[in-house]
Amino acid sequence: MAHITLVNLNMLFVRYSDSYEKELHLPLGPLYLTTVLEKAGYEVDFRDYQLCEADDPFDLDSFVEFMADPAPVVGLSCMANLLPFSILAARRLKERYPDRTIVLGGVGAKAVEEKVLERFDWIDLVAHGEGEASIVPLVEALGNGGDLSKVPGIFMRGEGGVVCNPPPERIRDLDALGRPAFHRVDLEAYDAYGMVSSRGCPYKCSFCSVAPVWNHKCYFRSPEDVVEEMKELHAKVGVELFLFQDEFFVSSKETVKRFCELLAKTGLKLYWKAFARVDLADQEVMEAMARTGCVEIRFGIESGSERILSMTEKGFTPEMAVDVVSRATQLFPRVDTFFIWGYPDETMEDFYKSLFQMVSFRLMGARILPSLLCYLPQSRLYAELSEERKAALEFCDDLLPEYVITGHEVCKVGTVSIEGPHVGVFDFIKKHKDLFPGFFLLDVETNIKPKLAVLQEHGFYTRENRELSDLDSCGAHSPRI
Repeated sequence: MAHITLVNLNMLFVRYSDSYEKELHLPLGPLYLTTVLEKAGYEVDFRDYQLCEADDPFDLDSFVEFMADPAPVVGLSCMANLLPFSILAARRLKERYPDRTIVLGGVGAKAVEEKVLERFDWIDLVAHGEGEASIVPLVEALGNGGDLSKVPGIFMRGEGGVVCNPPPERIRDLDALGRPAFHRVDLEAYDAYGMVSSRGCPYKCSFCSVAPVWNHKCYFRSPEDVVEEMKELHAKVGVELFLFQDEFFVSSKETVKRFCELLAKTGLKLYWKAFARVDLADQEVMEAMARTGCVEIRFGIESGSERILSMTEKGFTPEMAVDVVSRATQLFPRVDTFFIWGYPDETMEDFYKSLFQMVSFRLMGARILPSLLCYLPQSRLYAELSEERKAALEFCDDLLPEYVITGHEVCKVGTVSIEGPHVGVFDFIKKHKDLFPGFFLLDVETNIKPKLAVLQEHGFYTRENRELSDLDSCGAHSPRI
């Protein structure tokens, strides 16, 4: 029997009134953990719930069937949008296998780990920090009755309540991790092949939920190692398009130029997509990227208002954004520009400045991806909300922020509906507002709906049954060129 069952619960799944669409992305996080465990001599039962063939993957009976006969330790990896489903699925799993130890991992529970353990006794442990540095001592301790207090990177129950063991020291040499356990999956079954060139981001944008996961510290893989992995995947299954998911791909001119030089030397015709910061993507960097197969560059613009950019500590001005995006559209087949709307202190004047910039960029040929502000609990913006404003957050049954679309709701033009067997999931979310604040909005009638109406008047949120490649929550991650 395997020592641990690792389960990927991250899914890109969008339900429409008469159909659904999903993309299968290579689950890098759990596969990196599998590599570390196998190197240490442990047997891993890896399962990717993206591959569940049930008509409705959010049916809990389907989940339990998929999880038949798991190992003594079960690790569930999820992101924030599927944290409610993951908790409910864990309860059903515990009812079926009460002797299994259930560990909740991934970034979904970031900043609410203690509350999860206080409220849901079927979850035994919650992991935090880089799992590669703590997964082996955790499995060892659970397997031989060892002292869990000595295992880094876990929240657990103690005599006086929930105890947080300090996270492990950050992994500085990412090359040393080796490859994700590609041999444990059918690589050809996936639509998209993500790549990681770095972990972390040093910037402190107040709305961001990613950089806080890494405590604003960033470490890198070498360009040599990244290019070698691209070559390996191309040789194994003919991968031609790679998605760099990390926030800090363009970290320095020297690093990007070195990567581009090495990629060019392979002689392979490979394509790739990457994020870049307005204040780091100069002409030389963008030209090098375009020459070596970058077919899509993605910028987090966030606002066209200098006041909002300053308040959120974005680090550049609207004028800088206009300059860089205009030059990027001359170099790349596609330029994605991400905007956030619905900030709590965003006046209509601020909003119209963003709208003007969005329309201007659209005329330049850039793709515009507006997203409703999402109050994820690890973000500084949410942490600094007054208690009065937190109490005023409201659940809107026909509107959810793009980044918490779960697959339970039915997506329509600019709205959602919550129907049938999945109503209970949203009742669960409403009951635990402080656990799932990302699903809630501030000033729906006076701040959100008037702005949505204006966006729709200008051609945003108007396409029925958009493909995942055009959905605002995941457009940058689409495997389509």
